[in-house]
Amino acid sequence: MSIEGFRRGALNVFGSKAFRLTAALMVAVLAVTVVWGWSHATPKAVAHPVAVTHPKAARHKSPVLSVPATDPLTGVGAPPGGPVVAVKLDDTAAGRPSLGLDKADVIYIEEAEGGLSRMLAVYASAKPQVEAVRSVRTSDPELLGAYGKIILVASGGGGNALPTLDRSGLWSSINDRGQVGFHRDLSRPAPYNVVADLAQISAAIKAEGVRNVGFTWATHDPRLASAKAAPTVNTRVGSTSVDFVWNAKLGFYIRTIGGQWLLAASGAPVAKPNVLVQFCTVTPDRSDIDVNGNPSMFTTTVGTGRVVLFRNGNRIEGTWSRRSNGARTEFKDPAGKPLLLAPGGTFVVLVRPGAPA
Repeated sequence: MSIEGFRRGALNVFGSKAFRLTAALMVAVLAVTVVWGWSHATPKAVAHPVAVTHPKAARHKSPVLSVPATDPLTGVGAPPGGPVVAVKLDDTAAGRPSLGLDKADVIYIEEAEGGLSRMLAVYASAKPQVEAVRSVRTSDPELLGAYGKIILVASGGGGNALPTLDRSGLWSSINDRGQVGFHRDLSRPAPYNVVADLAQISAAIKAEGVRNVGFTWATHDPRLASAKAAPTVNTRVGSTSVDFVWNAKLGFYIRTIGGQWLLAASGAPVAKPNVLVQFCTVTPDRSDIDVNGNPSMFTTTVGTGRVVLFRNGNRIEGTWSRRSNGARTEFKDPAGKPLLLAPGGTFVVLVRPGAPA
C-alpha cells in the first residue's frame, strides 16, 4: 500500500464516529480512575483535618463555663486594674477629717507609739487624693507582704523603718524623698497636712495589682443564725478606744469617736460591712523613738492568734494564721472552716492579746 493510501485509511479509521466515542469513553474512565486513586491515597505532606489543633477551633470544640473573677479585696465586682496602693494615715483628731478614707477597700488600724493608733488604708478600686499622710513603721512591710509588690505611700519614717521598707520589695512613694504626687494642705498645720494623689502616684509606678490576701467573701453565712448579737464593737489599740456601731439600714459597721459617727472629708461615714479584730503580739521598736521618748510599736502579723469577725450585727469567734511574710492570712472558725466576710470591704483592727472585743 502506498503512503497516500495508508494516510487515507488512517483518517477513515481515526476520524470515524465510532472511534471518537471510544476515545472519549477511555479518557473519561482514565480521569475517574486518577481522581479516585488520588482521593483515596494517604497524603504525606498534608495533615489529616481532624488532627488540626488551631487554638480557636480547640476552644470552640470544648467550651468551658467559668465563673467571673471577683475582687479579692472587697468581694464585689471584677478585680480592678492598675496597682494596689497602701497609705499610712493619721488616726488622731489633728488629722481629721481624713480625705479619701471612705474610698479605701481595706482599713488596718494598728498601734503607733505612746498608746496612739494609726491607719494603713489599702486602695485598689479607687485612687483618690488622701490626707493626712504620715510616717511608715518598721512592721508595715510585714503586714503588706501578702499583697505582693504593691506601693506603700508615706511621709518619712524614723529609725529602721525606711531601710526596712527599701529591703522589703515593696514599691515606695515617700514625700520626704521628693517623689511625685504630694502637696501640702495649707489649711492644716504640719505634719497633719500631707496630701497624696494616688492616681498620679499609680501612673508613675507600675506596681502589682490585686491578689488574694486571705479574705473569703459570701453574702450569706449559715453560722449567723446561731451567732451572738453584736450591735457594737468596742476594742482598744494601745490606749486608744476603737469603736464601731452596726447600722442595719446601711448594712455597715460605722466607726465612732466619742459615740459619734466618724465622717470622712466628703461627709460620708467611714464604714465597712466587716470588722476583724485580730489579736497580735506587739513589741517596742527601740530603733524608732519619738520626741517624747516613746518607742514605735512593732505589730507581728506572721504567726497565729485569736480573731473575732463582726458582720451583719453578729460576732463569730475564730483564729488567724500566717506562715510567712509573703503568705496570705487564713481566718477560720473553731471547726477549721473559713470565716466568711460580707462583700464590701473590711476593717482589720490589730490589737494586743487581752484587749477587749
